[in-house]
Amino acid sequence: DGIYIGTECLVALFATVGNILVIWVVKLNSAFQNMTLYFIVSLALADIAVGVLVMPLAIVVSLGVRVHFYACLFMCCLMVVFTNASILSLLAIAIDRYLRVKLPTRYKVITTERRVWWALGLCWTVSLLAGLVPMFGWNKTQPGNADFLSCQFTTVMRMDYMVYFGFFTWTLVPLLVMCVLYVEIFYIIRTKLSQGTTSVRGTGGFYGQEFRTAKSLALVLFLFAISWLPLCIINCISYF
Repeated sequence: DGIYIGTECLVALFATVGNILVIWVVKLNSAFQNMTLYFIVSLALADIAVGVLVMPLAIVVSLGVRVHFYACLFMCCLMVVFTNASILSLLAIAIDRYLRVKLPTRYKVITTERRVWWALGLCWTVSLLAGLVPMFGWNKTQPGNADFLSCQFTTVMRMDYMVYFGFFTWTLVPLLVMCVLYVEIFYIIRTKLSQGTTSVRGTGGFYGQEFRTAKSLALVLFLFAISWLPLCIINCISYF
């Protein structure tokens, strides 16, 4: 338990400090003031919430602290909420990058500040609703057991929710969509850069910059996938 708690605290510290620095750099650097950075800040806020709230809650749950059934369930649901917010923020970033390279001349018309705020609101609202589904009945409550208990994730959360809803619907599908989008982004950029015509040379700097940005964001997506997929796969194996 000591090693686990120490590791969780270390991860929480790095996640919080690292993402606060991301937001600070975005705020100070005028070159970063564009619509994409709204989504990056949203992702950073979701990751800060993971560090500040989810990691401590994970420690509480791992210790099996005795609490009311619905208090335990709510803590477990919060973990899912902020994970969903991270995934949907990554998806929003991928869609934004795709529009930027696919429709560069119409990008600013399409991605207005108002639409970006609506998209962010939708991401967080959907994350909240999807994460709180177990609070409305999809949980392990039984007549007589909705009382105080030793809080464990598997004691209150149903595996069919975590596998079919949490993994297949809210993790795997967005990840596959993002992979398709980034493949298309790299294909478009490569095509534009390889044309070598006079009209394209004028935008060579634009597509070169987009290529570097896409590589960085694809790396973030890859790291997110390798961080969460093992746990999701373990849940699937234990369920099936």
